[in-house]
Amino acid sequence: MLWPALRVLSQGELSPDQLRQLLGTLRLEASPRAEGPGAAKSIAHRTFTDNTGTRLVLDLARTGESGWVLALFFDGEPPSANTIDGHRVLLRDAVERFGLTLIEITPAATAEEVFVMPQPPGVTESGIGASWSLPYDDLDQLWPHLGLRKDAPREVKKVKLREVMSTPVWSTAPVSLRRQAEAFLRDI
Repeated sequence: MLWPALRVLSQGELSPDQLRQLLGTLRLEASPRAEGPGAAKSIAHRTFTDNTGTRLVLDLARTGESGWVLALFFDGEPPSANTIDGHRVLLRDAVERFGLTLIEITPAATAEEVFVMPQPPGVTESGIGASWSLPYDDLDQLWPHLGLRKDAPREVKKVKLREVMSTPVWSTAPVSLRRQAEAFLRDI
């Protein structure tokens, strides 16, 4: 079974020639991946092994008319942090080189790799009727709910924390959690 190790979501138009160049740059075969999550949207992939013998699959998938997902999957033991970081650089470079807009990278390593839902201009959210229904009163309990591991980079945690703190429900979160969050953002 394939599991995702790295996912790069981007958006933009690629001409047929640019798509061929992207496939060549990443050495992808123009055939869809047949296994693992999201295989139905795959358009090209390459299977290889890392230096520990772990089977890896680099994949390109479409999402909608102008969305692209570049992903690294593994079978068995997860790839090393160095392998993931090397592919992060490779895939970010490809997104930039082909003029795509980076939306999000999972897992994020920097604040710019985190997707934050844009707030429409002039819209303010009402907190009326909002209440904290999550069973968390400690910041360490909240990280997994935000899609983060405890060891996620601090700047990534800050972005996700600011996002949840900007919601109306935050004002009803437990006082201890709000204090921990404020201290975390102040680097205390």
